[in-house]
Amino acid sequence: MKPILKQTIYLLLSFLVVSCGPSQREMAVQQINKAKQSIVSGDTLVAIAQLDSVKIFFPKANVQLVVAKNMTAELYRQLIDRSKDKLNKNDSLIASLELKFIKQKTEFDQYTQYIPKRQSLDRSWDRSFLQVNLDERGELYLTSNYMGKDWLEHTAIRIYDGKLQAKSGTVELDDPMNYRSQFLDYKWEKVAYLNGKSDSVIHFIVEHPNLDLKCVFLGTRYYYILLEEYDIQAVTEALALSNAIKRRKIIAEEIKNFQQKISLLQ
Repeated sequence: MKPILKQTIYLLLSFLVVSCGPSQREMAVQQINKAKQSIVSGDTLVAIAQLDSVKIFFPKANVQLVVAKNMTAELYRQLIDRSKDKLNKNDSLIASLELKFIKQKTEFDQYTQYIPKRQSLDRSWDRSFLQVNLDERGELYLTSNYMGKDWLEHTAIRIYDGKLQAKSGTVELDDPMNYRSQFLDYKWEKVAYLNGKSDSVIHFIVEHPNLDLKCVFLGTRYYYILLEEYDIQAVTEALALSNAIKRRKIIAEEIKNFQQKISLLQ
């Protein structure tokens, strides 16, 4: 059971059992002292819950209500300061990771895209390879790109080294994310593993950067490629940037929520 819930239940039972005894003011003081002890212990959220209970259970303890409100506002301000510190550190991380990418937004893009510098066009246009896709929301997925003389009609990929392996989800041939084209004697296939279909593969690559990783395109025929060091690094850096971007949104929401809590105390 969560500490805040346990504290609330304990308070409720105590007040139901004790029908007479100390005044509301005295009990409010006791509750504020408990909150102070929680603060010393570093249990800020528990302390806030204890202070909030003063206005619920001791509405006649006027002076203590003011004290509890002021203490609560100060605790929220401290939480905001901590969150802002986390946000600044996270933004610094994002800034350093962004140096590994080219930011681009074309007329066809709804969101700004992060293109790994290690997968630049001159390295990728004439080969079969695994492409990293990351946008400004932190949404990350892989795309398998095949170029060859024969159709693979591939719908999935598997990354492996020996018995260790991870497989993507399947993107059927009639799916818009499974694209095929032809130019002269060459066949082109591009399969995008959105909506979490490449998550297992991404984490497998990041967790095994020192293995001799290979990728097989799975279709009516198989096609094998060796993951280059810069491909593995591009996936690793993209996942780190994706996590940092999503973490920034979470921290910003924390700060906004704490600020709203303070405004409600006014």
